[in-house]
Amino acid sequence: MRKLDEARELLYVIRSLDVLMSSGVGLEEALFTIGRGGYGVISEDFAEVMEKLNKGKSRGLPAEIQGLKKRAETDGYTRLLNTVYTNITQNTDILETLKKLGNRLEEERTTSMKDYQEALGSLPETLLSLGMISPIILSVLGVLPQILDQDLSAFLSLPDTAIINAIVNGGLVFTLIAMAGIGYKAHSKDPGL
Repeated sequence: MRKLDEARELLYVIRSLDVLMSSGVGLEEALFTIGRGGYGVISEDFAEVMEKLNKGKSRGLPAEIQGLKKRAETDGYTRLLNTVYTNITQNTDILETLKKLGNRLEEERTTSMKDYQEALGSLPETLLSLGMISPIILSVLGVLPQILDQDLSAFLSLPDTAIINAIVNGGLVFTLIAMAGIGYKAHSKDPGL
């Protein structure tokens, strides 16, 4: 769950940091603002860091950022924390690095969405076909003994009505299970972006 939340919110965090710092806000204040924002686990992480710093229960911002890197579950979040850490310790140009990192994450997100769309392929058509055609075929099968007269049904050697009803009911249940499986397959491939 944390990994998905990080991946979902990371690009917004990077863009917010870029905007804040481009407008003249310092790094600590920008991190504090992100900590107050609604960026999921990233906001929680930064809020915790800033709370420790304000209470004096910290060994400093570089040590806290290093601690966050151990919790990070996505490469992008780790890269962001490395960027912040490098800026604190070596006074690098964080704005340029944030722009590059944001552009890279945006490209990765676009690629991920294209892969997701390709992976779905014909799942919606399959789901629609299965959900529409299967009940029609099964209902025709269920009504077939009532349509045919006794002589013709004996000639075709149709099974007993109870067996046909069991096949129809089992087919409908199988259709529901298959549709749920297709829906789960589509959901499990969702990149969460």
